Amino acid sequence: MQGTVAEGRGPVRYGPPAPGPALPVLPELAAALAGAARRTGPEPLGGGPELCEAARGYWQRRGLATTPERVVAAPGAQPLLIALLGAYGGDVLMPRPCPAWWGPQARLLGTPAYHVPTPAECGGVPDPYALLETVRRVRAEGGRPRILLLCVADDPTATMAPPETVREACEAAVAEGLHIISDETWRDTVHRPHETVPISPAEMCPEDVTVLADLGGAFTPPGWSAAVARFPDTAADAARRDRTLDILAALGAVVPAPLAAAAALALTEPAPVVERARRSAALHGRVAAAAHHAVLDAGAMAKVPQAGRHLYADLGPFRTRLATHGVTDSMDLEDYLTSRLATPTPGGHRFGDELGALRVRLATGPLLGATEEQRLDSLEAADPLQLPHVRAALDRFTAVLAELR
Repeated sequence: MQGTVAEGRGPVRYGPPAPGPALPVLPELAAALAGAARRTGPEPLGGGPELCEAARGYWQRRGLATTPERVVAAPGAQPLLIALLGAYGGDVLMPRPCPAWWGPQARLLGTPAYHVPTPAECGGVPDPYALLETVRRVRAEGGRPRILLLCVADDPTATMAPPETVREACEAAVAEGLHIISDETWRDTVHRPHETVPISPAEMCPEDVTVLADLGGAFTPPGWSAAVARFPDTAADAARRDRTLDILAALGAVVPAPLAAAAALALTEPAPVVERARRSAALHGRVAAAAHHAVLDAGAMAKVPQAGRHLYADLGPFRTRLATHGVTDSMDLEDYLTSRLATPTPGGHRFGDELGALRVRLATGPLLGATEEQRLDSLEAADPLQLPHVRAALDRFTAVLAELR
C-alpha cells in the first residue's frame, strides 16, 4: 500500500506553485523587495514580527482567528512541509491524485505515504469511506497513520471540494486520530469567487488542522519562494510549532529579509495586490474554460476547472491512437505532449495517479503569451480570448488534441 510514485524520465520537477510563464511582477511588490534590499541582518527563524503579523491578518480576514505566535514562515512550501511532517510524525495519507511535490517530501523523510481515492465530483480531498478503510488497513499492517494532507482548492485537478465533502473527510480523519495539514496555496485563485467560496478545514475542526499556504499561488511571483503555516491553538500544537522551527533551523530555511518585506506587503492585501489576484484568477479561469472545452470537444475527459492555473485531463479515450505514437502510459504521454505542446506537461504519475492511466496536467500559463508584454496584454484585455497570441496558442492546443481523435 505504501505510495511508490514514478518520477518520470526527465529532470523536470513540479513544486508549488505550477511552473510555466508568469505574469509580470506587481510594481508595488517589486518596490517593497527593492526597498528592503539593503537589509543586512537575517530574518528571524520562522518569520519576523512584520511577516507573522501580516499572516495573522490574512487568516483573520478569512474567518480564522490567529495570533502571530501561531504562525511560521519559510522560504517555500517544500521546506515548510518537510518541517511539519517531521514535527507531527507518523505515516502520511494523501488523496490520489495530489500535488506532485507532496510525495517527495515524505520520501525524503523516509515516511510511509498512502494514497486514498477521491470522490467522483472533485479532487484534493479523500473519499471519507475510502479514508477510513485505508487507515484501518494501514494499522492492521503495522503502520502508524498520523497525518492527512488535503487541498480544498486542488492541484492538480483544479477543482473545489464542496463544503459537505470537506466536512465528511475531516470528521472521518479526526475520528481516527489523524492531524490534518490543509494546503491552501490555491484558495485565492478561485475563478468565479461569487459562485464558489472556499471553506478551510480549519473552520470545521479548529484544533485538528494546520494550514499551509505558498504565497506564489495568488500573491507573489512563483520564483519568490515564501510560505506560511498556521497552527491550532493547543498546547500540543505549540510544542509541534517549536519542533517545526527546530527542523527549519537545521535546514537553514529562513526567508530572506527583502523577500519577507514583499511577502508581508502581499499578505496585508493592499488594493493593487487584491486587484491583481482577482484579475489573474479571472484570466486563468477564462483560458482554462476554453482549454477545457477543447479537451471535451476532442473527445477526452476533464473535470471543470474552478481554481488555479491548470486543468487535469484524462486522455484514455485516445489510447488506441496514442499507442501508434508509442504512448502507452503517463510517462510516455508526458514526453509526447511536452514535445508537441512545447511546454512542460506533467503526466499523472507525478501526482500519484496510476502509471497506466493516460492523465496529464495542462497549464494555462503558456496560453497567455510567450513574452512578458503579451502576458500583460492578456491580463488587461476585456476579452483575452480575442487576442491574436492567445487565440493562436489555443488553436495550437486544440490542433494537438485533434490529432489524437
